[in-house]
Amino acid sequence: MKALMSLGALVGVAGLLLLGGMIFDVVPSTTVRLIEGYMPMQLLFEVGCYVLGFAGLSYVLNAMGMGIPRFWQGIGFWVFLMLYLKYRVYPPIPFSVRAMYGTVGLVTVFMWVSANEEDWRKFKQPILNVLDAQTGMNRLLRYAYLVLIPILVGGFSYNAMMPKSEEPIELRTVHPAPPASTKVHGKTYVLQTSQNPYRVNPEGKYDQEFTNANIVEQGMGRLMKPNANPWDDKNQGYLKYVREGGEIFFQNCHFCHGDNLNGRG
Repeated sequence: MKALMSLGALVGVAGLLLLGGMIFDVVPSTTVRLIEGYMPMQLLFEVGCYVLGFAGLSYVLNAMGMGIPRFWQGIGFWVFLMLYLKYRVYPPIPFSVRAMYGTVGLVTVFMWVSANEEDWRKFKQPILNVLDAQTGMNRLLRYAYLVLIPILVGGFSYNAMMPKSEEPIELRTVHPAPPASTKVHGKTYVLQTSQNPYRVNPEGKYDQEFTNANIVEQGMGRLMKPNANPWDDKNQGYLKYVREGGEIFFQNCHFCHGDNLNGRG
């Protein structure tokens, strides 16, 4: 058990050093890459590893007679959680989302410190000591809190309510909704009843069955069958237009839309 806790303490120290490097921009946040598609589970796993590491570190410090009070353990874990969300997660998440997670983390800390009567007594004892002000240091802290807390709350309220002279947000529509009809070279086309001029057979006639026979995902029309090679210069009709569309896409569009049309350009 002691060896396991010592190993956990080493993990906790290594994790704190890694996070500290990210905070001070010594270590990039991408050093430990987030796995695409598994990011939420990976972050939960990392936080779980940190919790186990902190438990081992707390065990070792208690064995050395240098235990951290329960009050500062709770405060420290909440601060760690906020720093983790700000400097570990990429791309950066908005402050409103961090505030939401921070609130959930604060509730979690209170549930942890109040899990039993002994832990709850240890957690609230420093607060009661400051309120009772039996010593000179606690009395000084109580006076400082009585002055600083109203100033901080008032400053935050003033900053939130003060009118700001900022330019209005300009909303840009990237892909507007298509119209019911459109005019091209003097001819009006009703889009809902028009036939796709590119889904034609080699003879140039509209043929949905021909195009469906060349694609794998007929519902989306993205993947071509192995025997359908749009890059063959001899192709006509639909396969020719697929080649031309691909050339246009990689010349003009893939910088933003990405090679796989997934928005990762």
